[in-house]
Amino acid sequence: MTASSFKRASRIAAIELSEIVQIQEAAQKKRAEGHDVVALGTGEPDFGTPEHAKDAAIAAMRAEDTKYPKTAGNPPLREAIVEKFRRDNGLALDISNVIASTGAKQVIFNALMATLEPGDEVIMPAPYWTSYSDMVTVCGGVPIVIPCGQDSGFKLTAERLEAAITDKTKWLMLNTPSNPSGAVYDVDEMQALGEVLDRHPQVWLMSDEIYEHLVYASNGFQSAWSILPQLNDRTLIINGVSKSYAMTGWRLGFGVGPAELISAMVVIQGNSTSGASSISQAAAVGALNGPQDLLAERRASFKERRDLVVEGVNACEGLSCVSPPGAFYVFPSCKGVIGKTTPTGQALKDDADFCRYLLDSQALALVPGRAFGVPGYFRISYAYAKSDLEKAMVRLRAGCEALV
Repeated sequence: MTASSFKRASRIAAIELSEIVQIQEAAQKKRAEGHDVVALGTGEPDFGTPEHAKDAAIAAMRAEDTKYPKTAGNPPLREAIVEKFRRDNGLALDISNVIASTGAKQVIFNALMATLEPGDEVIMPAPYWTSYSDMVTVCGGVPIVIPCGQDSGFKLTAERLEAAITDKTKWLMLNTPSNPSGAVYDVDEMQALGEVLDRHPQVWLMSDEIYEHLVYASNGFQSAWSILPQLNDRTLIINGVSKSYAMTGWRLGFGVGPAELISAMVVIQGNSTSGASSISQAAAVGALNGPQDLLAERRASFKERRDLVVEGVNACEGLSCVSPPGAFYVFPSCKGVIGKTTPTGQALKDDADFCRYLLDSQALALVPGRAFGVPGYFRISYAYAKSDLEKAMVRLRAGCEALV
């Protein structure tokens, strides 16, 4: 087949790699050219995999637990997930409510592929994680994006949800704590959204809670299944071990939902990847069943980093940043620098120009807000070492001071 004869399927004709990945690759290229690049573009904690998780993986390998795994996940992992929800969320589940997948992203994709008919609508508040919209499109759905600015805490209100629902609406996708804003829906806000969904029984709720253990308020986090029990028969919870346990490369996520939905998702998974790596599953069992004190320790470290970054951003002329209550991102406004001119004479037209300018002039890689559906902002991941964050703040301030 020649290059000229190849044509993409229409479902991905307008989809490219996420801007996050593109920026990270640009930073890697610049670093390979000899530049001292500080890249704060990805949500990857700098902590290591917990020792007890690594020990569990090693033990599994030595025990020859290297054969094909169960498609829905091996029983020890699904049982560990059930126990996790009992321990952390006060929920009584069965393993029929659980699927383990190759990352939380696959859980979401499985659910969309298993439920969407062509033209079905999926409501998502913006800012949203970049892959949400593309996955909906690939699965034949229509993303219904509702911009939620800083004035609403980057969160969807009940009134705006009600106005967006049509007879084609299939899902509401929430991410709490949020990537990229760090916003957290409190109990009252979730209950208000739940009251709207009560009136629309055809709409399912997908609650991405992958940052569950990264909430900095003293009252912690409550799962949608706990807050909205009346919707449990049409709610899917997304979670995993990548963020809280710093196990990104193990590619292990899980979903919890009604048994009939999980069963349909298993069908999709069985015809794509089959079960997640048996060794990754063993490591996840070790993480979920092992000592949990590291979660509080790491959360305290992230809180310190958050405060450092918020202070650093707010010291930059033209930028403003609220202190987010969760996750490990800040989502500052750069509206105050739009229209300014760089030392080379380029006018900054938007947030993408600003981030491109920082990479070119300061070797600082950040992600523009347009990648998350909200232009005029940018995302900083503070999941990196404190020394990198301090260096980044110096460069960010220098870049802003050089603008006229």
